[in-house]
Amino acid sequence: MSWAPKRFWAAVAVEPCEGGFTIRLDGRAVKTPAKAPLVVPARALAERIATEWDAQEGPLRPETMPATRTANSAIDKVRPKFAEVAEMLAEYGGSDLLCYRAGGPEALVARQKAGWDPLLIWARQRFGAPLAVTEGVMHIPQPPASLAALRTAVFGCDEFRLAALHDLVAITGSLILGLAVAEGRIGAGEAFDLSRIDERWQIEQWGEDAQATATEAAKCRALHEAAQFHGLCG
Repeated sequence: MSWAPKRFWAAVAVEPCEGGFTIRLDGRAVKTPAKAPLVVPARALAERIATEWDAQEGPLRPETMPATRTANSAIDKVRPKFAEVAEMLAEYGGSDLLCYRAGGPEALVARQKAGWDPLLIWARQRFGAPLAVTEGVMHIPQPPASLAALRTAVFGCDEFRLAALHDLVAITGSLILGLAVAEGRIGAGEAFDLSRIDERWQIEQWGEDAQATATEAAKCRALHEAAQFHGLCG
């Protein structure tokens, strides 16, 4: 049986500090797993993290502390490798989910068009990044200027927003959907539904799989948590 740390504190508090806000447990500042100070840029985010710590009883349950986990990731993993993480996310623009369409049946084609075209129009207007659409899964090149514009948008994040954007993009498989949630163009629930148009179509044709349904529910929760974290960054 693995050992798990248990709650040892009575009081949780949020305090301003150099660089933002920190969380204190009985006066002691919380640190990340890599022993860096857990300092976040906005009070609202710090208060959310503090709520997670205050809700712990007995052994700590990291699965119930999504904001804490993402903040730790931003500080310990994203900050020291910011350019590498940002570049990886920007590369999604070159093969974005929304650009690869079914050739049939007609109802699925229409569903993709109705759901995805408005977001591609938004990306063109918001970032000056028109993207080409193709039928099938064979890769097509995208306009270099569009990819550069999307890259600029990604690199404009700080490490905390980038950590959240990572999950928004990785879960949906789409840089455009991730940016749309981050910018408030759509909510996390709508983004998740749009990212699962193909899967939902297959379910309608062949029925549900219990394991796949559970996995999808977990991804949906994670997407909502990432969206909430991003929104709390200030």
